[in-house]
Amino acid sequence: MGRAFEYRKERKMKRWANMAKTFTKIGREIAIAVREGGGDPNYNARLRLAVQNAKVANMPKANVENAIKKALSKDAESFDEIVYEGYAPHGIAVIVETATNNTNRTVANVRHVFAKYGGSLGTSGSVEFMFDRKAVFKVKAGEHDPEELELELIDFGLDEMKREEDLLVLYSNFEDFGSLQKALEERNIEVESSELVRIPSHTKEISDEQVEDVIKLIEKMEEDEDVINIFHNMDMGE
Repeated sequence: MGRAFEYRKERKMKRWANMAKTFTKIGREIAIAVREGGGDPNYNARLRLAVQNAKVANMPKANVENAIKKALSKDAESFDEIVYEGYAPHGIAVIVETATNNTNRTVANVRHVFAKYGGSLGTSGSVEFMFDRKAVFKVKAGEHDPEELELELIDFGLDEMKREEDLLVLYSNFEDFGSLQKALEERNIEVESSELVRIPSHTKEISDEQVEDVIKLIEKMEEDEDVINIFHNMDMGE
């Protein structure tokens, strides 16, 4: 599945290709995090995640600080997190995470993309059961003994650990994100990246031509600035 492999490697860069749109999305993540847990990243795990995403996207520190101040102000714009579920062409399950200040606009846009590109918007719960919500941390392997580190972090929510070249990939349940993040910080373990994802329990393999159809839908959906993340159960190959 050549095209699928290329897409899997390039999708993050494509998603954040437009820098202004990238900063808009991160700004919304910051706003929601601040509303939930306050403006101090030291006491707000989700805000620390958003700030880290900002660094990865090369968002200037001043922009991040301004986004936090804006979220703390009395006239801060309110964003709602809405999750949409549906199917792309060829029976591929799709979950679309959004942050919006206008739910009518967002649902109309999401429904339009599904319909135009051969998919269909489903009801709440129609595909979510096919995915496990996980927190994923990537840390430099360095001098760490994987077995010792794994045993040490189990009490803080570590569910699984994998080796990926010179990185260790740590998985935990969504609810354990904060405790595992804090445990890594206390041990001065440098985190290369962290994110909250939805991992399909089973994937579906389709032809290269069918993969193209699904990718068209996903890429069009990602153009909407209300869309924060998209997950699917398409088999992306190795």
